Amino acid sequence: MNESLLEILCCPLDKHDLELEDAEYDDDEIVSGTLVCTECGARYPIEDGIPNLLPPDMREGTPA
Repeated sequence: MNESLLEILCCPLDKHDLELEDAEYDDDEIVSGTLVCTECGARYPIEDGIPNLLPPDMREGTPA
């Protein structure tokens, strides 16, 4: 995932901004980490460079 995507991604629950936490990079690409909503605190994992923006209750047991 390219870090510039943070400018356009938002929380699917309340449409607020997302902040990147615990990011791991491969060159300029984010390969893992967590996106956290600045308002509601919902957390969205990034695995293999792909952000999983499914709401937390829909994500259980679903691979990224």
